[in-house]
Amino acid sequence: MSLSLPGETDWSAFTLLDHHRVSLLRSIKEAAREETRTGETGPSNNVCQITSSEILGAIENVIQDIVTSLARNKAPVLTLVNRSDWGNIQFKDSVGLQMISHYTTRKIKSDCPKSAPKFALILKILSVIYKMVQNNTYATKRDIYYSDTLLFGNQSVVDNIVNDISCMLKIPRRSLHILSTTKGCIAGNLSYTEEDGTKVNCTCSATAVIVPSNVQGIRNVITDAKFILIVEKDATFQRLLDDDFCNKLSPCIMITGKGVPDLNTRLLVRKLWDTCHIPIFTLMDADPHGIEIMCIYKYGSVSMSFEAHHLTVPAIRWLGLLPSDIERLNICKDALIPLTKQDQNKLASMQKRPYVACQPMWKKEMEIMAASKMKAEIQALTSLSSDYLSRVYLPSKLQFGGWI
Repeated sequence: MSLSLPGETDWSAFTLLDHHRVSLLRSIKEAAREETRTGETGPSNNVCQITSSEILGAIENVIQDIVTSLARNKAPVLTLVNRSDWGNIQFKDSVGLQMISHYTTRKIKSDCPKSAPKFALILKILSVIYKMVQNNTYATKRDIYYSDTLLFGNQSVVDNIVNDISCMLKIPRRSLHILSTTKGCIAGNLSYTEEDGTKVNCTCSATAVIVPSNVQGIRNVITDAKFILIVEKDATFQRLLDDDFCNKLSPCIMITGKGVPDLNTRLLVRKLWDTCHIPIFTLMDADPHGIEIMCIYKYGSVSMSFEAHHLTVPAIRWLGLLPSDIERLNICKDALIPLTKQDQNKLASMQKRPYVACQPMWKKEMEIMAASKMKAEIQALTSLSSDYLSRVYLPSKLQFGGWI
């Protein structure tokens, strides 16, 4: 089947996945437009009041524009927001990084060999979403990728397209019936009930609880925790579990996103903040990568700025490891690592970001790192003693206010 029209350009690249476009159009015509609320029996229950028909309608509007273009013998075009453009971002101290209303866009043309494959893949994933909303079923981005690995090529292709679609439709990803794959863990003084009625008790032990895939469905949150500690790395998180840190100092909750946090881990941090209103601290490596991860929790990321109100927690504080701690604690130089050129470039770039201007203490810490040209992992504290982190460093910081 060809989409070429008489007298027009040969859109050979656009024929990729053409059968999916036809299938989607057929689904639209045959759809029973029920007013069932999104997630009424599924994972998206508490996200926002978006009906299934509203989601279907938003997708149909996109397809209708394509059909209209085809009827006029014009090559269809999809308009996407430039999600990675800092020019589309504004910083608000109370929210973090959020997208401006007059953002710049980019065109995905169906008659351009370079963009036609992405155009077709967007239609493919739109058709998947449409059918899931119709049938009230759910899938992860990983499920979508593995449904046709040869077609998508790699997971990042699916991830980017799903975020582009969410931003284009102005509908949260969770409302599109696409669940996130969770890698984060939580432990400590916390219990809650999941949407299906499962009761979860995150008592601190040698093992932690996986962050739920449906954070919005959590209810009956109970905790006596005095604070929340976000830990960058899983290895440090596990060490604190082994040391029973959650109970030794005072009741607390520990969370790790195992590096750059996934969406569910960020949603959980935000939900706990909204529910518990207790202090939240971060424990990161004293390097540009660790600082950036902390900024994602606190102020959000450029690529997900269109969902900032649901993901950021500006009240988060930087507990450690601070660059100034390295000299203050006289950490052995053998435990330090020289900044690479890439580290230096990232640090210089971060120093120019809008939120640094309102964080003078952060700026000072970054300047210390830049001047020393050294970085340190949290594990560097073991050069002082094997349990220095849980026995001395964290208790002292929390007791005497050693955060910024």
